[in-house]
Amino acid sequence: MPLTLSDEQRAEAIDSIKEYSREEFDEPLGDLASGFLLDFFLAEVAPSVYNRGVADAVERLQAKVMDVDAELHVEEFQYWKQR
Repeated sequence: MPLTLSDEQRAEAIDSIKEYSREEFDEPLGDLASGFLLDFFLAEVAPSVYNRGVADAVERLQAKVMDVDAELHVEEFQYWKQR
């Protein structure tokens, strides 16, 4: 599943890459080079970040499902025990 950005997100990401390159490396990048760099990161790195996010979400949901059982459990056959 390819990860994509909206046109607005892509433009903001390219601007951010250009600023990062200028600030950190004192090396300006143009729109084309920044766009290629963004495409590379989206193809190469973003799936790992996405998969980590999915794994974290699954882990949290599984913990919540386990809590539902403990939270909603009602003891059975308590009438005679309470007398």
